Amino acid sequence: MALHAAPPPPPPCTAGRLPTTSRRPCFSAGRIFRCSLPAAAARPRNAAFLAPLRTSSAVCTKAVSNSDGTPGTSSSPHVVCFGELLIDFVPTVNGVSLAEASAFKKAPGGAPANVAVGIARLGGSSAFIGKVGDDEFGYMLADILKENNVNNQGLLFDAHARTALAFVTLRNDGEREFMFYRNPSADMLLEETELDLDLIRKAKIFHHGSISLITEPCKTAHIAAAKAAKDAGVLISYDPNLRLPLWSSADDARDGILSIWETADVIKISEEEVSFLTKGEDPYDDSVIKKLMHPNLKLLLVTEGPEGCRYYSKEFNGRVGGLKVNAVDTTGAGDAFVAGILSQLSVDFSLLQDEGRLREALKFANVCGALTVTERGAIPALPTRQQVVDALTKVVA
Repeated sequence: MALHAAPPPPPPCTAGRLPTTSRRPCFSAGRIFRCSLPAAAARPRNAAFLAPLRTSSAVCTKAVSNSDGTPGTSSSPHVVCFGELLIDFVPTVNGVSLAEASAFKKAPGGAPANVAVGIARLGGSSAFIGKVGDDEFGYMLADILKENNVNNQGLLFDAHARTALAFVTLRNDGEREFMFYRNPSADMLLEETELDLDLIRKAKIFHHGSISLITEPCKTAHIAAAKAAKDAGVLISYDPNLRLPLWSSADDARDGILSIWETADVIKISEEEVSFLTKGEDPYDDSVIKKLMHPNLKLLLVTEGPEGCRYYSKEFNGRVGGLKVNAVDTTGAGDAFVAGILSQLSVDFSLLQDEGRLREALKFANVCGALTVTERGAIPALPTRQQVVDALTKVVA
């Protein structure tokens, strides 16, 4: 399918960008300051839900192009990832609070986008569908997708909302907590009419999470995208990626995550998410895990950090050990794992019926996750196929 370079942004989008004098980062000498934003960004918090924020002319699309700027071509991506694309600000040292952090590393992220880039880094074929702000961060993120060979024809820019930001607190063990800035952010404003349904229907796998189920209009767009994929016979991959602070309550989060549970063919969850969804039951008890199975589920994966993962299907179940490394930042580890398994599954669905080959694929995915925690940030740390192969070779040796 031929893709053409996007024309220059129309006036409404240009007007929505930050003035040149306001594009400086909101950081100085390691401290965080408030920034003066244009009137569009300073509207009442509920304005997004009182009236449409934009017309179609206020949204720009950025098509895939070659490195020299000429129009590029791409066959239909094997895996289409739907959801959020944002900026993570990660402290340069572990074990401090956000207030105590003296500096942050700016890192592109967002779970579905991490998966898309992870698949491409591993040599696979992927696309991303979502929305960012018509601002410097939004264009930076679009460029990062393109630079990593991710099809970004489904990425939109919104002139009336900013690209989402997340500040991450890293504990000494590399685990993290999040503080989000999205009131609303552009990713929350994707509408059903803006979906590239053709891109979705031609995919082999549609991967999504739960964050875009939290608010309208993105919730409706999310459900419509997943339905289009399901109706077209596309394999549905689901990683809830629980971020409890974004939901109004724990019950709403649990209900929201489970609301699309039975539409998925492949589900990946963490041991913590098992406990959350089952209201505190033992995540290491197979009988508890089997409660989360549904009749049409082909594969349920439970990740256990450095310990590896467990897998469950109707025919078999088991555990695959992980690769032990020194964790610096666990952000994106689960997404790297998902990229690792989907990159292989997208070219060979028969893995779902062959336990031996599935175990090898999961060993590969575990290494993807392990290598990602050795650097700060999600997308910057995602490994290439050669890095994973080299790590596997060292383990065997």
